[in-house]
Amino acid sequence: MAEPFIRLRNVEKQYLTRNGIVLAVEKVNFDIYESEFVAIVGPSGCGKTTILKMIAGLIPYTLGEITIAGKLVNRPQINLGIIFQDSVLLDWRDVLDNVLLQIDIRNLDRKEYEPKALELLRDVGLDGFEHKKPYELSGGMKQRVSICRGLVHDPPLLLMDEPFGSLDALTREQISMDIQHLWMEKRKTALLITHSIPEAVLLADRVVVMTPRPGRVAEIIDIDLPRPRRLDRLPEEFNEYTGHIRGIFQDSGVLHLE
Repeated sequence: MAEPFIRLRNVEKQYLTRNGIVLAVEKVNFDIYESEFVAIVGPSGCGKTTILKMIAGLIPYTLGEITIAGKLVNRPQINLGIIFQDSVLLDWRDVLDNVLLQIDIRNLDRKEYEPKALELLRDVGLDGFEHKKPYELSGGMKQRVSICRGLVHDPPLLLMDEPFGSLDALTREQISMDIQHLWMEKRKTALLITHSIPEAVLLADRVVVMTPRPGRVAEIIDIDLPRPRRLDRLPEEFNEYTGHIRGIFQDSGVLHLE
C-alpha cells in the first residue's frame, strides 16, 4: 500500500484558558491517502475543526506529529484549498474576481488561471454569473463561488469545514452533489468536517467518528458504496452505515434515540 498523504500520530491540542488547560483533542491517529475523500463527523466541541486547522498549519498542535507528503506540518500550509462554512466573499469583487482572489494573493498569472476559473463556475452551474456581485447571489450560489475559489489554483489537498452548515436543506443537498461531481472529476485529496452523519456517508470513502471532548477517534469506517452516489438511489447499505454511526454516538451518550 502507498504511503499516506496525510498522517496524524498521537496528536493532542491543549488550550490555555482563564480556568486552566482545556484538552480539545487527545491522541488522534489516522491517515488520509492521496485522492481519498475522508469525512470527520462528531458532536459539537469534539475538536473536528481544530483537527482541520492543525492539518492546515493554522494552529499548532501541542503533542504528536502531523505530516503531509512526508513533511512535518510546523507552519501554515500553502499548497491546499479551504472551503469554510461561510462563503467569505469580498463585496466589492464580482464572482470571477472572488474566485481569482487565490491567484492574486499568490501572485500568479491571472490570464493563465481565468479560463480555469470560468470552467469551475460552469461546473457548479454559475455560467453567466461571472460579473455579478455577492449581494446579487443566493446563499447557495455564494458557497459555490467559495468552492471554485478553493480549487482554482489546482491544490492537491482540499479542506472543507462544514461547508453546508449555513444552507437550507435543499441547497445543501445540491451542493453536496456538486462537491461529489468535482471530486470525482479532479480527484483531489479531500477532508470534510461535518455534523451530519448522512452527508459524511454520502460523500466519503472513509468516515472518522469522533468522541465528545476531548475528541478521540472512536472508529474509522470504510464506506463501500458505488459512485456516483445519488440521493434518490441510495442502497440499503447506506442506512446500515448511518445506523452504525448513530449507534456509536448513542453508546457515547451523544444521542438518545429512545
